[in-house]
Amino acid sequence: MSKLLLERAKTLEPLFPNKSTGLFGGKSSGILNWNDIAYPHWHKMYKRLLGNYWQADEINMQSDVKQFETLTDAEKEAYLKIIGLLSTLDAPQTRTALLLSLYATDASVQSIMAVIAQQEAVHNESYSYVLSSVVTLNQQNKSFQLGRKDPVLQKRNEHVTNQYNAFVEEPTLENILKTMVFTALLEGMFFYSGFAFFYNLARHNKMVGTSTMVSYINRDELEHGRFISELFRATLAENPEYNTPEFTEWVYDTFKTSVENEIEWSAYVLKDVDGIDLVEMAGYVKYRANKMLRMLGLSEIYPEYTENPMKWIRAYVDNFDGTKTDFFEQKARNYTKTSDLNGFDDL
Repeated sequence: MSKLLLERAKTLEPLFPNKSTGLFGGKSSGILNWNDIAYPHWHKMYKRLLGNYWQADEINMQSDVKQFETLTDAEKEAYLKIIGLLSTLDAPQTRTALLLSLYATDASVQSIMAVIAQQEAVHNESYSYVLSSVVTLNQQNKSFQLGRKDPVLQKRNEHVTNQYNAFVEEPTLENILKTMVFTALLEGMFFYSGFAFFYNLARHNKMVGTSTMVSYINRDELEHGRFISELFRATLAENPEYNTPEFTEWVYDTFKTSVENEIEWSAYVLKDVDGIDLVEMAGYVKYRANKMLRMLGLSEIYPEYTENPMKWIRAYVDNFDGTKTDFFEQKARNYTKTSDLNGFDDL
């Protein structure tokens, strides 16, 4: 793959057309007319993202304040560690979304990524809001230090960290594609053992305010995952020289390593929590990985986990997960897949 560094998109370039000639490395004036964009259905996605607007302090945490002290020691520890995990991953997402938009030469992508960046900032603020409701400032700070100090969490995040930093240091199209793969993993798999913990508390009528907030975050992440997956596939379609067996194998290897690390982390943080079967949790992680691979245009790597093994979680996830929308109904051009085995699959 080429090591050619991309230049940041010009803010305004009146000599170029308004409709972009390419997502990255193309030509565009910078003027956005949503009625004349290369991928018309992305306006619908933009509107869906806007429709998800919410703020953390709209959620009533009064019952959670009272209930936190009644949690078991294992539940309290998992609660604080998982909030630490989520904050570690969501904070960089704001920056990464903005960085992707700086190199995008399609103004519609810039606008969508701006909304995604704003929502990731809300997510990160929500973790501060939740912790400030239930624990002291000292305990809050300890949770937010976990991403820098906990060895299991550091191992889990290492590959994401390395790729995100590689994109900053070398803004090539290859690094943009790889960064989108990790972003899809974050939005569609990495968060889900943490989400499951809070949903498990809620199904036992514990910390329902926190679970409500997490469900809003979950809904946002599903939309982010949809768009990033489409952007990835469209970028490959426009740049077929990157659609190689070697790159496909890299994606598969990245997913396999990420699944192993996620299962290790979930076993570490959830091992003493009542109500969560760690074998089911490992299956759920693989199930989520299969879904994200299909969205990226690849085939499943865990054929025994095509169905959700954690049936109870459907009450919290599938109300978003099962939304049936054909995003390709108005597509402007054909997408090529990273393999011929599978196409787009709803989250």
